[in-house]
Amino acid sequence: MIIEHALLQVRPGEEAAFELAMANAKPLIAASPGFQGIEVRPAAEKPGLYLLLVRWDSIADHRDGFRNSDRYQQWRALLHSFYDPMPSVDYFEDPL
Repeated sequence: MIIEHALLQVRPGEEAAFELAMANAKPLIAASPGFQGIEVRPAAEKPGLYLLLVRWDSIADHRDGFRNSDRYQQWRALLHSFYDPMPSVDYFEDPL
């Protein structure tokens, strides 16, 4: 299993709209082959900062599967306008 990790910085004042958009976007990613689960957590002490964790069978399931799908284009349209700056994505392997 692989964990996709990203820190999402949402523009000030757009947190509620982002959270609604994320609720609408989650079924898009959940329908992807290799998807195992998703968590989006707001930061306890930094307004507008969210931790995205997505569990995948493999990096390819995210990068080559979801990112090349029509569902990703919908995900992007729903969510990417909220970010400043655009987040970077990292992948993590099984725990030690």
